[in-house]
Amino acid sequence: MNDKLDRLLDHLETFLPKPLTDAEWQTAKAFRWQRRDSIFGRIGFLKPVKHLSPISFQDLKHIDRQRDAIIDNTRHFVEKKPANNILLTGARGTGKSSLIKACLNQFASQGLRLVEVDKDHLADLPDITEILASRPERFIVFCDDLSFEDGESGYKAMKSALDGSISAQVDNILIYATSNRRHLLPEYMKDNESYVHTDDGEIHPGEVVEEKISLSERFGLWLSFYPPRQEEYLAIVAHWLAHFGLSDKAIEAARPEALVWALERGSRSGRVAWQFAKHWAGSQSGKK
Repeated sequence: MNDKLDRLLDHLETFLPKPLTDAEWQTAKAFRWQRRDSIFGRIGFLKPVKHLSPISFQDLKHIDRQRDAIIDNTRHFVEKKPANNILLTGARGTGKSSLIKACLNQFASQGLRLVEVDKDHLADLPDITEILASRPERFIVFCDDLSFEDGESGYKAMKSALDGSISAQVDNILIYATSNRRHLLPEYMKDNESYVHTDDGEIHPGEVVEEKISLSERFGLWLSFYPPRQEEYLAIVAHWLAHFGLSDKAIEAARPEALVWALERGSRSGRVAWQFAKHWAGSQSGKK
């Protein structure tokens, strides 16, 4: 009977995600939280990320204030000093997620690790915290492009993880999140109806508005990002064209095309500059 039970358990284990080995903990710098369907339901697990972006702080131009702030905060964290959770908000393609990836490359040798968690999996934050809390490394839980619709379960899980739950407060975990919305929830004209007007003329936000800003206020540090000016955009283009080996003369000649490229896309950003540089460097390859 015991042999049959052991064989059954061994068979069931083949359907379950394997926990990380000591070698994986030692060699991996970043992980991704994933879920797998099983006979026991959907089970979450950490999976090492094998191919990491090589981006560095030197590659990120014209966001010096934001760069310095995140470097200082992350340095404090890896040195086991007080540090804040960070919310990076603003225009698309301006370097929000790239800054966090650059942090990993800068501080990985000092024990920093990154755990990427999709918005749909934020309800698993207590389970993730339990796994990471006993580890000696310092972990940034990274939530990219974070926003919520009314009633989503991940919203409450994130609030609890930031400072609403005693069990979520562990020394070796911070949350860095990026979003195009500063308040992370959609805002509607009807929300203004909840404002309260006092007799002396003061205006106070009502419960609806207070709820919508309560999550973002739980991040200790806010970093805002804005589209670069034209000359800043061109400087970013020049950096990446130089990265691809183009000469100063070729870079100067590419300026008009870089402006047309941004105009056709309706925006200027670091991402647009990178995309143009890849396109232009590729098209110029082999030309004399």
